[in-house]
Amino acid sequence: MRADQPDQQGTAGPGALSGIVVADFGRVLAGPYMTMLLADLGADVIKIERPGSGDDTRAWGPPFADGEATYFLGVNRNKRSVALDLTDPADLETARAIVDRADVLVENFRPGTMERLGLDYATVRASNPGLVYCSVTGFGAAEGAHLPGYDLLVQAMGGLMSVTGDPGGQGTKAGVALVDVITGLHAGLGVLAALRHRERTGEGQRVEVSLLTSLLSALTNQSAAYLGAGVVPRAMGNRHPSIAPYEVFEAKDRPLVLAVGNDRQFRTLCARLGRPDLAEDERFSTNTARVAHREDLVAALAGPLAERTADSWFEELTAAGVPCGPINDLAAAFDLADRLGLAPRVPAEAAGAGQVVNPITLGVTPPAYRTPPPRLGEHTESLLSEPALLPRTP
Repeated sequence: MRADQPDQQGTAGPGALSGIVVADFGRVLAGPYMTMLLADLGADVIKIERPGSGDDTRAWGPPFADGEATYFLGVNRNKRSVALDLTDPADLETARAIVDRADVLVENFRPGTMERLGLDYATVRASNPGLVYCSVTGFGAAEGAHLPGYDLLVQAMGGLMSVTGDPGGQGTKAGVALVDVITGLHAGLGVLAALRHRERTGEGQRVEVSLLTSLLSALTNQSAAYLGAGVVPRAMGNRHPSIAPYEVFEAKDRPLVLAVGNDRQFRTLCARLGRPDLAEDERFSTNTARVAHREDLVAALAGPLAERTADSWFEELTAAGVPCGPINDLAAAFDLADRLGLAPRVPAEAAGAGQVVNPITLGVTPPAYRTPPPRLGEHTESLLSEPALLPRTP
């Protein structure tokens, strides 16, 4: 790993994961998102791609930026790309050489693919016993191995669509491949835990994460409702099954979200609406009562809220400690982050245009934005000339 990588302010300094080499066989989103986060924190991520086409997401457009699919650009900065045909014996040997010298391997091929290539964990650990080997699958490597791990499919079969959208509707997917992102975060946590274990013992291990179990875990309160109380949750639109008022109301000009999480906030809301009597009404005096009488509650709040603009309510209620806000599009959301001083954009000169910052802030070893997403095979020649990564001699 190079030691002269700049930190996110552009000065030289090692990242928290400097010295960690990642052999990245991941494609599409879950694996690449996770390895980009590792790369931001200093890991040297070597992205192994098919010659000619590369990662599937290189072709997933529009939109495009300078001829590159923004889908690919969004999850592949700070990586080096090497184009290898894993069906070619010489290229496969090169891939094995990279794996032999890696600290982490990430793959999300169909179960059985790495075994056919001789890159499965049981094989590669013989020459690299300290390797942390991370496999991401859709539905596991046993009975679900034959099922394709597409995010939409998992959102449907894993229950997310059943609790999203309008009541009685066909089910609605999230507006982003949320299961892939959640799975990538779980995989990254598993890799870091395995690296910590290796630091203590010198022993590598296999990390396995599936999209289905990641989603079931991320459904949190909805999963707990089923497992703990036998309740099968259903879609409720923008409402919450256990909190009220916690939904969208119509202000004078546009929708406004209220997220009232406790009785104190509700009393404040009622006072600001000019209806302090509502907080004393036994139907609304506690959260449990408000959930039971949700329709009456919504009817009582709708009139006062419709009398003023969303921005007016946002300013007054937020200042009073009542959580609320308008429904922003992404342009407004980035503007909000800018106004709050969160600096959500990576400077274009650091890693190319259109990059969102790593959301992790570290006081000593912050994320660094060293290079833009690589062109396909951009680093093949230079990487294969490095002595530490030359193919083994028979």
